[in-house]
Amino acid sequence: MKYEIRLAGEGGQGLILGGIILAEAAGIYEGKNVVQSQLYGAATRGELSKSEVIISDTEIHYVKVRMADVLLCLTQDSYNEYRNFVKDNGKIIIDPFYVKDYDNNDNRIYPLGLSQRAIDVTGRPITTNMVSLGAISGLTGIVSLDALKKAVLERVNPAFADMNISALEAGYALGKETE
Repeated sequence: MKYEIRLAGEGGQGLILGGIILAEAAGIYEGKNVVQSQLYGAATRGELSKSEVIISDTEIHYVKVRMADVLLCLTQDSYNEYRNFVKDNGKIIIDPFYVKDYDNNDNRIYPLGLSQRAIDVTGRPITTNMVSLGAISGLTGIVSLDALKKAVLERVNPAFADMNISALEAGYALGKETE
C-alpha cells in the first residue's frame, strides 16, 4: 500500500501544518513509512502553497508526489494547477466556496463544504485545514481519525486543542457521509 497525497491552496490556510500532522499521524502513530514536503510562495498569505505526503507500508524511493491518490484543493488556482496530476482512481476533494470552475462530470471530484463546516463547528475558517484532514480520513481511510487526533494534540497550542479536534471530527463525519 502506497498513497500519495497533495494538499494545495494558498499561504495562510494551514496546509503546511496539515501535511505535517498527516505525516506524523501515519508515521508516528500508525508506524508507516512517510515523507512530507512543502512548497509555499514568497508571501506568507495569498501565494500558492502545497504540502505533499507519501505514506507507504514499504520503503519510499522517490520523495515527490507524481500522480496523487488524493488531491485537496482549497483555491481555484491550486485546482487548475494540479487537477491533471491525479490517478484515474484517485480522489479530488474541493471546497466549492473557493473552487467554482470544475468538471462536474469528473467522478473523482468530491465537492465538500469544508470551510462552511469549519465555520459552523468552530466559528473560525482557519480550522478548514483540520476539517479537510478529517474529511480525507473519513473518505479514504488512509490514516485513522484516532492517529490524527493524537498528532493534532502534539502539534497545536493546547488552548486551541478542543477547537481543532472538533473541526477534525466534523470533517471526518463529512467524509464518511460522502464515501
